[in-house]
Amino acid sequence: MSDLDVQCVVPVSGGRDSQASLELALDHFPRGAVRGFFCDTKWEHTKTYHHVEWMRAYYGVEIDVARFGAVLDLCLKYGRFPGGGARFCTDELKIRPTKIYLRWVAQLQGHGFEVWYGMRTAESNERARRYQGKVDSELYAPHEVMPSKYPKYLERMGVLFRLPIIDWSNADVMAQLNGRENPLYETRGRVGCNPCLAGGDASKEQAFHEDDEGRQQLIATDRVAQVINKPIWTSKGGIRRNGAPGCMVCSI
Repeated sequence: MSDLDVQCVVPVSGGRDSQASLELALDHFPRGAVRGFFCDTKWEHTKTYHHVEWMRAYYGVEIDVARFGAVLDLCLKYGRFPGGGARFCTDELKIRPTKIYLRWVAQLQGHGFEVWYGMRTAESNERARRYQGKVDSELYAPHEVMPSKYPKYLERMGVLFRLPIIDWSNADVMAQLNGRENPLYETRGRVGCNPCLAGGDASKEQAFHEDDEGRQQLIATDRVAQVINKPIWTSKGGIRRNGAPGCMVCSI
């Protein structure tokens, strides 16, 4: 990698927003100057892993992969599932590897670059508040985009963030990809961890019961739930499944 001039890094998740950002980056920079970066939480759907590999081949770009641990191992470490303000899985398996990777690339080549992040205000009210006033044409210091996550030294190294699809709708993103998105979108509105254990019961239920892979994820999650003595389900309807030993698995 030391012989490359990286001008743009695109964090990719296998989801549509980061893929759309990658396509826009490839329209803006020389192909060899763009680098993808994928954080493997060891809790992704097989279709997502395959899609990341497909993107590498289809777009002809390098996608570096970071593996800093596994979601369920962190649940055992902290004695709880992620949720609310405790998104330790995101902090340790995505944000921390990305900080280290961006610093490493800047140090290796001796200059900075742009990071094109696929964040959108339309994703949630929380993101609408967080990114209020941000525009797709500006470059921002990393700590201006995520104040509590990214250090100021990245800006001093020349690393700057762009939010190329900040004002896009879901329809805008899907029109950009034109059928090239992760096949998981055929059955889900969002993709990512399979499932996101910090998400609501409805999304967890869908992922856990969607296919054999999901059912195996439920079995593994139930084992952890019994060790840490914490419930998988948190909604009023879901709580009824937390009572009896093995009830999560028996509900398959």
